[in-house]
Amino acid sequence: MHVVASFEYSTELELAIQKLHEAGVNEENIIAIPLDKSVDKPQLFDTIHHSDGKSILDVGLIFGCIFMLLGSIYGFILQWGPVIWGLIGLIFGLTIGILLKLLIIKNEGKMTNKKCTEVFLAVRCKESQLETIKSILFKHYALGIGCTI
Repeated sequence: MHVVASFEYSTELELAIQKLHEAGVNEENIIAIPLDKSVDKPQLFDTIHHSDGKSILDVGLIFGCIFMLLGSIYGFILQWGPVIWGLIGLIFGLTIGILLKLLIIKNEGKMTNKKCTEVFLAVRCKESQLETIKSILFKHYALGIGCTI
């Protein structure tokens, strides 16, 4: 029987492995596999085949629409007319929205890079040891556990 658990790499993982040794699981029956982080930078533009959910145009188009509406409304009072002021508002809103979204994405990137790498821990055990191993892994903050027969 195999038990597979995922952990963030921390001292809790090391403590869980030590507790498994104390519970009678041999060292040959435990394997820890760390996952590598992705080194690719996120793309700024989504395509038909790939979307990471970080579109830079959504906020820009919303701001562009709002400023175009305001430019059109106040363009009746101003000298160049509503069409020119609507286009000026569109360009201004689009630029402000894109810059704001790029700033947000840049700050999110700084925060998300601090995540620890994930580690998968696979344990081969007897069926009688299953509940003990699962309780040890859950006590040491396993993100998830799966069992096979």
